[in-house]
Amino acid sequence: MRSARCDVAIIGSGAGGGTVAQALIPLATQGRRVIVFEQGGRLEQAEFTGIETEMAESLYEDGGGFLTEEGTLSLAFGRTFGGSTAVYSGTSLVPSARVIEAWAVPGLTHEDLVSRCERHAANNGVHLLPPEQINDNNRLFREGCLGIGLEAEQFPVNVRGCRGASLCNLGCPNGAKQGTDRVQLPAAERGGVEVVTRAEVRRIGDRRLVIRVERPGPGEKGAASAWPAGEYSVEAPIVVVAGGSVGSSALLLRSGLGSALPRLGEGFTCHPALILVGEHEREITNDVGHPKSYYLDRSVEERFVLETCMYFPFVTAKNLTGFGPDHSTMMRSFRRLQMILALACDRATQGNRISVDRSGRPRVHYRFTPEVREALAAANRAAARIFFAAGALRVHAPLANPPLLARDEAARIAGRITATAFIPGKTSISAAHLMGGCGMGSSPTDSVTDSWGRVHGLPWLRIADSSLFPDSLEINPYLTVMALADRTANAVLEDAGRLLANRGTGLS
Repeated sequence: MRSARCDVAIIGSGAGGGTVAQALIPLATQGRRVIVFEQGGRLEQAEFTGIETEMAESLYEDGGGFLTEEGTLSLAFGRTFGGSTAVYSGTSLVPSARVIEAWAVPGLTHEDLVSRCERHAANNGVHLLPPEQINDNNRLFREGCLGIGLEAEQFPVNVRGCRGASLCNLGCPNGAKQGTDRVQLPAAERGGVEVVTRAEVRRIGDRRLVIRVERPGPGEKGAASAWPAGEYSVEAPIVVVAGGSVGSSALLLRSGLGSALPRLGEGFTCHPALILVGEHEREITNDVGHPKSYYLDRSVEERFVLETCMYFPFVTAKNLTGFGPDHSTMMRSFRRLQMILALACDRATQGNRISVDRSGRPRVHYRFTPEVREALAAANRAAARIFFAAGALRVHAPLANPPLLARDEAARIAGRITATAFIPGKTSISAAHLMGGCGMGSSPTDSVTDSWGRVHGLPWLRIADSSLFPDSLEINPYLTVMALADRTANAVLEDAGRLLANRGTGLS
């Protein structure tokens, strides 16, 4: 096993890790060695082909099909340079005061998070798209919402020079999306921070990491790691874990920290989602333009959010309920499909948690509560009304039996779409907003960290990602993760003098 040393190790390069890396440039310029370890590869821009099967395997954990232990929910999260910021759609929302105040984390205020969110939004070019860049799918959503008496809101997105490829979830082929792979990480590298890809951190000891660096497989996209393949023991007096809700929780659990932190892995939420479609008479532009420009927030009234979306044929096919002629009919009309993503605002629930198996691989346990089932049904009903109000001929409603509703059934939506039709394992549900597992709080009895990401009892160990959320955020989490990671980085800078005392520079 090779040995190495650094002053600060950052595990993960997504919204959390990338933000911390940029914020710690002052340490790097002082001669301190700051290293980001990313499990995934680093692709060249030309490798973003937009081919669904290629890119899913290259950019996502388990190709985007990570299953919960119950086999009833698939989870999508990035495993690449830039983490999930490389594969999300760039939607950038500020958290509500209602949610942050309900978290009741000592030392965390809504005003502070808003200030940090706004600063990072400006840094990453967040703005509203002009009308000429709104495609048919998004326009129809807005019209349909107005048709049922509701007002859709426009998503701010972090793009510069978007050319409308609509391939956000497969990595932008034009480099327009301003994720950490385009903004924070390049800035950090220019400032002296190192990034080591294909480096899986297997365990954390007392200020020491065990890391496995791997070579690219045959035909695999992405460059080789900056470090030779092999096992490493890396001394690091400050460690910032930013591997995402599942990755960070699993790393701390397999490192044996669960006995001292009884809440480790608990409080997992994910906004379980349905992909819904409505068939129109004519072709509509969905796969041209930015795919996600509008949303309808019903989190307070009915515990759901609707968002515009565009999914590719394979993902769409697996999310349409049923088999045979009805399924084929909908897929043959792919170019005429309006799409809506329906997300339930779940809550932290006992039993919904992250664990690890004997080999240390993460396992996610998730059961749908009656509240979540009702929220999904309400979302499905609202989406069906929006589709018909926008002019759809037919609507595919997975929480209806049979799942196809014709236009002349629009008045029967309430009776046709019900929570009782939701059958876990048969109704296709996915989630990409993975949250919790290392929640913030006041002590080890109720949390894993304090409001600045410091792990209780381990002053050298910090968390900086969505695992910090003590409960569901109820919106797309990207900007909130950056704001919390910014707080973690501030705490590292504040404590660095003490934690790095009597130690020379990390350069060797």
